[in-house]
This record gives sequence, C-alpha cells and structure tokens, in this order.
Amino acid sequence: MTLGISRKRAPRNRTLTLSNMERVSLRSQIAELIDSPGSPPEGIICGDSLEIAPKLPHRFVDLLFLDPPYNLNKSFHGITFSKKAVADYTVWLDRVVTVLKATLKPTATVYICGDWLSSASIFEVASSHFVVRNRITWEREKGRGSLSNWKSASEDIWFCTNSDDYCFNVAAVKLRRRVLAPYTNGDGSPKDWMRTDAGNYRDTHPSNLWSDITIPFWSMPENTDHPAQKSEKLLAKLILASSRPGDFVLDPFVGSGTACVVARKLGRRFLGIDLNEEYVLWALRRLEMANSDHSIQGLADGVFWERNTIAAQQRIPQAGALVPRNQGGGLFE
Repeated sequence: MTLGISRKRAPRNRTLTLSNMERVSLRSQIAELIDSPGSPPEGIICGDSLEIAPKLPHRFVDLLFLDPPYNLNKSFHGITFSKKAVADYTVWLDRVVTVLKATLKPTATVYICGDWLSSASIFEVASSHFVVRNRITWEREKGRGSLSNWKSASEDIWFCTNSDDYCFNVAAVKLRRRVLAPYTNGDGSPKDWMRTDAGNYRDTHPSNLWSDITIPFWSMPENTDHPAQKSEKLLAKLILASSRPGDFVLDPFVGSGTACVVARKLGRRFLGIDLNEEYVLWALRRLEMANSDHSIQGLADGVFWERNTIAAQQRIPQAGALVPRNQGGGLFE
C-alpha cells in the first residue's frame, strides 16, 4: 500500500517524508520470511504479524516490545482499528500474545503498551502468560483536552518476564536530575550528588513513573506522521534495561520503526513487522539514517537527562565531557 501523504510543512519542519523514487528504492529492503529453521529474519517485514509469527523460529527473542493498537477507534493512514468491548479486546490481545509467545526465550522480557482503558485487558492477559513485575506510567503530554472528562496525558507499559531468570541492567538507565536541596557530608563534600559549574546533579535509580519523555514533534529528525509514534528515548530505556548488545528485539506492530531504529543504534539485532507498507518504508528510511547517526535524544555517556536539561553541554567531572550528539536538537527536549 502506498499512501501519498502531502501536506505543507513549515520551513524548519524535520518530519520524515519520502519521494516516490525513495519508496521504490526502499521497497527492495523489505525483509522476507525465509523458511530457515533456527535463523530468524532480521529487518522489517510488511505483513500481518499474527500470520507471520507462527512461521518464525521458536525461542529466539530476548526482548518483545508489544505496542498493539489500543482499544480505541483509530485510523492508521488507511488501516483502521475499531474499539471493542473490554472482554472482546482481552480475547484479541490474548490471541496476539499466544501466537508470539513461542518466539520467546525462557529468559525473555516482554513490554506491553497500553492506555488506561486497556489496562484491565493487559493485566489479565499478561498475568496468564508471564510474570508481571511492574507497570511503568509515562507522561504523554500531547493532544487536546476534553470538556467532559480529564485529559488523558499518560500511557502505561507493563513490564513482564517469561521466567524468574531475566536481564535487568539498572546501571544503564540511571536518570540525571538537578539537586535543588543538596545534602553534604561533615566536611562539606557532596552527599550522593555531584557539584558542577552548571549546577548540582544526582544520578538516580529509574522508577516506574517517567516524566522525562518527549513525544516526537515536527522539529525532531525522528518525527514521522504516524499517529501514535513512540520516542527513541522511551525505547532506549527499555532496550538498555532489558537486553544486552547482540540480543534480539522483536516488535510485531512496528509502526514507524522506533524500536528497530533504537535497537540498531544500541547494537541489538531486531525484527519488525507491520501491515502498513508506508510505515514500513518510513521505518526503513529511519534505519538508513541510523547508520550514520547513533545519537538518541536525552541520552549521553550512559546517562539519561531529565527533560529540559541544559547542563548536558557542560563538563561533569565524574562523568567526563558530555557533548550533545544530535544535530539540531542535542539533548534539549
């Protein structure tokens, strides 16, 4: 399916667009499902993940990022998903998880995305297949308000594992925060924080409440016209925490490709699947861009910076020189 999305852009708008010539070239990069036992395809496949997953090898996935359509009436550039009764959505989601479960290693981690309405379905399904360990709530400050309800400004990601043997790299996902009321030792030295010319900072353990995520917007090079795009920073946290270099990441509803792009930037293998060809082509173009730019907004020298941090350009003695690595955006969010 080719969707000619043509709209007038502001001069500084960096949203990804494709010419017809680029689409022709990118189609040749779409991965194919080859019957080769034990050797999973890598790249991005265009097709229905529920039909493709049963044909994949068993037990090759280290990290499953499951971002299915939420239980909403939503149009994905010509492909629609209709809101269901909660019980019916639960049945549909259980079918998705059942089909994908065979691809998981016993040590695999699973992250399942949803909103407030799908939470009941996700917990019921996830708890019947996996060990549910936590629910991350992240601030999604975008969209219009409502005159008759509270504005929805958050989404959830359920953290599950296939067993009690799993990977979690807490040191890889520390968050650097400003220290407004610093405590000191008896000699006046910092207690659990660092003093710099740009201010005082502390590297904190990650919690299940994330307020430092910025939704991709028009001036960011990672932005596309996908209606539900996740940010690279969000995926980087999940991938760094729950996989190791060389591990395999599977995203069966890959959309504009964020999970695969971040997997490439962080040295993981990956497979993405999506029914919408235009989205697959966007994802492939982003993968091309990732070959020459491994930067992830908000991440520098192994530390995630809180939103709107400006001191990321300053030298932090304990961490070394921190320099923005994104053109036209750096670490500012």
